[in-house]
Amino acid sequence: MQRLIARVMPITVLSPTLIITTIFVYGFIVFSVVLSFTGSRMFPRFTFVGWDQYTRLFANPRWDVAFDNMLIFGFLYIALSTLIGLTLAILLDQKIRNEGVLRTIYLYPMAISFIVTGVIWQWIMNPGLGIQKLARDLGWETFTFDWIVQNDMAIYCVVIAGVWQVSGYIMALFLAGLRGISADIVNAAKMDGAGTIQTYRHVILPELRPMFLTAFVVQAHLAIKSYDLVVALTKGGPGFSTELPSTFMYAHTFTRNEMGLGAASAVIMLCMIAAVDDPYLYSEIRNERRSA
Repeated sequence: MQRLIARVMPITVLSPTLIITTIFVYGFIVFSVVLSFTGSRMFPRFTFVGWDQYTRLFANPRWDVAFDNMLIFGFLYIALSTLIGLTLAILLDQKIRNEGVLRTIYLYPMAISFIVTGVIWQWIMNPGLGIQKLARDLGWETFTFDWIVQNDMAIYCVVIAGVWQVSGYIMALFLAGLRGISADIVNAAKMDGAGTIQTYRHVILPELRPMFLTAFVVQAHLAIKSYDLVVALTKGGPGFSTELPSTFMYAHTFTRNEMGLGAASAVIMLCMIAAVDDPYLYSEIRNERRSA
């Protein structure tokens, strides 16, 4: 009887979560895939049209802009956040004074929502309210910082806001990795005559490979799904110059009554996320099997 209870109890406890996840996550994924092959507009309409929605999607100039913006945003977002986070982690790892205070300050942006971040940076970058006005009020009359109203520069405003928010989290990730490296390895490298740069290049940074992989996966995931930051900061403008796949999907599904087209864009986003997550999960499973 006790064995039966021990076997049934975990299933009983986990079954509500499994059922809810199956319905509201995987069920809606399947539903979106099905909708992407239909002619659905304002409401679902199960008239199958084959690959027509995907053909329309890739012929849509707004999708081209959204995809290009995602590549720009994703590359700069990941590269700059990783570089800044790693640099801050290395500095804090030097056992400096007031480390706890500095760590809290760097981590604070991650504690606020992307909506709040977008609103804050919208004020800061607004030519009539933020940095440009402050500089001119201080006497620098020729200073100009109006990227947020320029079609070709507005996407970089989104990059700045995103990097500001996530760099502290990446710092904490790398700092945990640095604190987990055995001091014996570092001391052995120094005894062999390795300088500080050589020690970091050949000993410490290779030990941080799992942290680099985790940081990449987390940031790529955030970059592909980014929606609220763009809406709060630029609302996809000027025009649709800061459109991302997520804002494209929402606009066409809920404001343009193109549910089939929106579902097709959502499926493409799902494929992009799977292309990032699946190799990572495969690597983790393989490492666990090797360890076992």
